[in-house]
Amino acid sequence: MSATVPVTMSATLAADEALTRRRRAGEEVLSLAGGEIGLPVLPGLRERLAAAADRNAYGPVAGSAALRSAAAGYWERRDLAVDPGLVVCGPGSKPLLFALLLAVGGDAVVPVPSWVSYAAQARLAGARPIPVATLPGEGGVPDPAALREAVVLARAAGRNPRCVVVTLPDNPTGTVATPGTVERLARAARELDLVIVSDEIYCDLVFDAGRPAISPARFAPERTVVTTGLTKNLALGGWRLGVARLPEGPLGREVHTRLVGIASQIWSSTAAPVQAAAAWALAEPPEVVAYVGAARRLHERVVRAAAGRITAAGAALAPVRATCYLYPDFQPLRERLAEVHGVHGGDALAALLADRYGVGLLPGTAFGESAHCLRVRIATSRLYGETEAERLAALDAADPIRLPWISASLDRIAEVLTDLAASDRPTP
Repeated sequence: MSATVPVTMSATLAADEALTRRRRAGEEVLSLAGGEIGLPVLPGLRERLAAAADRNAYGPVAGSAALRSAAAGYWERRDLAVDPGLVVCGPGSKPLLFALLLAVGGDAVVPVPSWVSYAAQARLAGARPIPVATLPGEGGVPDPAALREAVVLARAAGRNPRCVVVTLPDNPTGTVATPGTVERLARAARELDLVIVSDEIYCDLVFDAGRPAISPARFAPERTVVTTGLTKNLALGGWRLGVARLPEGPLGREVHTRLVGIASQIWSSTAAPVQAAAAWALAEPPEVVAYVGAARRLHERVVRAAAGRITAAGAALAPVRATCYLYPDFQPLRERLAEVHGVHGGDALAALLADRYGVGLLPGTAFGESAHCLRVRIATSRLYGETEAERLAALDAADPIRLPWISASLDRIAEVLTDLAASDRPTP
């Protein structure tokens, strides 16, 4: 077996599996590592999935006509009109992103920090990731000025950067890059002849409807590919469905041809019953709009409550504007963490929280940060309940923070961080 490309387990999935093993062993753990949305399936989706269970043919590689038309309508309502013929469906946005990196080719610029799989997928595709830092409070989009410098240096060194990956809104920080930054990024990509791959799977989870995330497709439509799916807004991670919107023009047609060819060799087609349910969801009937709105309000209420407890313990935190993620920096507590706990970096901090307190989260190194960095990602999407009844109650609650199981988890976060920040030795 070739060892030229190291293959590692996704950090989020590995953390989830470790926490599951500990829970099964009878330990009390608080899962804040994975980003799976802990909410029940919308009944209308269940009904349409069941009704399509007899659809057992492969179908078109790019997806059914109904699904692609529904996806085109979804984007048109967000001022990103597209020909359904330039929409490609896949078994999750994650495989689509990997296939897009293969289709575009060359090296990929990735933001730092960024989702755990971007750099890994670039390496698996035979390319090399080129890390570029984001601006403070504007995660997911590489600093446009630093992007130019990095690409020029990479090309001078004989490398071949062909695309830049962005996330709007961002995972892991829960922030949203400003329209001005996105426009400058788009301008730099045009000048450098880069394809923009914009992962917008969290776009429906921006808290303030008056300040939505602005896609780079608004500023560089001829070179921007947009991906999304149903994993985050409708809590359908296990259904595995994603869609990609390709740009009009020669570049878009070339990428489309290559992407469909790659898809035909890897997954052939996405599960037909899931496509049928997804077509209904992407048409956004009132039931879907209401569900997404309720989920968005729940995410905002819980993640802001968690943020308050984190900053109260002394960590620095950029204001979260979307998603269910927090990315605090424990740099203000560095001296205390080193003296009291022997912690000097994010890996050690995450290990301490897991081993001593049973709190699972991810260190900044999983998102491309340096080992010295004391940032960690906290996901609150698993706090909504252990049973379907609890999760439904969380979704319907006017004030979910007052539900006993959510309140208890938030209290545990506060208790652990208070003990962590204490100036004396921690309670075992």
